[in-house]
Amino acid sequence: MDILPTLAAMPDTPAAAPRASSIHVPRAVPATLPTPREEVRLEAVWARHQDEVREAQRLRWQIFADEMGARLQPPADAPAGHDIDVFDAYCEHLLVRTLPTDSEPARVVGTYRVLTPAAARLVGGLYTDTEFDITRLRGLRHRMVELGRSCTDAQWRTGGVMMMLWSSLAVFMHRNGLDLMIGCASVPMRDGGHAAASLWRRLAATHLAPIEHQVRARLPLPVDELRSDLDVEPPPLIKGYLKCGARVLGAPAWDPDFGCADLPLMLNLADLPAPYRRRFLDG
Repeated sequence: MDILPTLAAMPDTPAAAPRASSIHVPRAVPATLPTPREEVRLEAVWARHQDEVREAQRLRWQIFADEMGARLQPPADAPAGHDIDVFDAYCEHLLVRTLPTDSEPARVVGTYRVLTPAAARLVGGLYTDTEFDITRLRGLRHRMVELGRSCTDAQWRTGGVMMMLWSSLAVFMHRNGLDLMIGCASVPMRDGGHAAASLWRRLAATHLAPIEHQVRARLPLPVDELRSDLDVEPPPLIKGYLKCGARVLGAPAWDPDFGCADLPLMLNLADLPAPYRRRFLDG
């Protein structure tokens, strides 16, 4: 995947050098969120400088490599302990971070990266293109934002961080006249893939996109060779997407580097249920 210049070649400002001038990226979300530790508060911000992006990349390494055991392949000149790939330099990076206190400095505890249609044209496609043949979606690309590399610090997985991220993403989409979100949502394969195959069978019956929006995995999980009768709950992130109206675009791909199965999902903001629309857009 690492075949183009990465963040190492970027100037100190701004964070995403190829950003299209028509994209509106607010500096910060005004509201902050109280946390379980009363003295610490959170804010959602869009990275403007390389050092802010580096904070997100360090968190991603901590979660994906150190916690999950993923085999990450950053470029040779990347700083140690940073998850960096070819797409980072073209993405907007959304951060949730703690506000500094007398005893603790600010730190990033949650992140998403966002690839806009204009930026996807510059880098030559989406990350999703590397895992799926999405030819059937070519007519939607001008409306479609890709979400990826989502993760939250283990000490902050109470749901509040994710709600801040999603609220900021919804505002970003609305302000920029974009209405489709696409991405790959991971399912662990610690059992060899049986849970992922069972989840796919279940969601194919209830949340499958129409045929004109379905995609094919480039390295498919061999679902026909795995059990499909397990009673499996979707991981929290996938469950959240489905509650918001997301559709599954096809059978999962196998990601050997991350040791997981990836389900392709797409969410149309028009499909947001009324309570979520009020929470994310009307507030």
